[in-house]
Amino acid sequence: MSPQLIDLLLSSLLETLLMVGVSSGFAVLLGVPLGVALIVTGRDAMLQNLPVNRVLAVIVNATRSVPFVILMVAIIPFTRWVAQTSIGTTAAIVPLSVAAIPFMARIAENAMREVDPGLITAARAMGASPLQIILKVLLPEALPGLVAATIVTVVSLIGYSAMAGAIGGGGLGDMGIRYGYQRFLPEVMLAVVVVLVLLVQVIQSFGDWLVRRMSHR
Repeated sequence: MSPQLIDLLLSSLLETLLMVGVSSGFAVLLGVPLGVALIVTGRDAMLQNLPVNRVLAVIVNATRSVPFVILMVAIIPFTRWVAQTSIGTTAAIVPLSVAAIPFMARIAENAMREVDPGLITAARAMGASPLQIILKVLLPEALPGLVAATIVTVVSLIGYSAMAGAIGGGGLGDMGIRYGYQRFLPEVMLAVVVVLVLLVQVIQSFGDWLVRRMSHR
C-alpha cells in the first residue's frame, strides 16, 4: 500500500478504537446497573418487583433482537438529535452504545447469577441492606464474570463498528468499504481484515489473562 493509505489505515484504526472505547464505557456504566436491576427485581430476589423486571426484560430483549444494521438506520433521528449529525465517528457511537447497553446487561446478569446464593443469604441474615449486598457481595463476587462480559461486549462492538462503515460511520469498516470494495483495492480490504483480527486477538487475550488473574485470588 502507498504511504497515504497506510496513514489512512492508522487514522481509521484510531477512529475504531474511539468508537469502541466510548461505546464500551457507556455499556459498562449503564449496562451493569441494568443487569443488577434485572437480578434484584426478579422472582424471589431481594427487591422482587415483577412488573419492573418484566418491563426491563422486554426492553432489553427487544433491543437485542434488532440486527445492528437495521438499528443504526432506525435510530438515525435520535442519533442526529444526540450527536448533531448522522454520519461519522461521533454519530456511530450512538447506535453502538444503544446496541451495547442491553447486550452488556444480559451477560452481566448471567455473570451475577453465578454468584453463590448462600453468600447473599448470609449477608441478609447479618442485616446487610440491599445496597450493601450489591456493592460488597454481588458485584465483587461476580467481578471475573463481569470482566469476561465486558471483553465479549468489546469484541462484539469491534464487529459492529465495522458494520457502521456501511453508512459512513468512519473507522476501519468505512475504509474497507470505500477503498477495498468501491475502489477495487483488495490489498486495502486485506489490511483492514488483518488489523481487525489482530485487534480482537489482543483484546481477547488480555481479557482472558485478566479473568484468570481475578479468578485465582
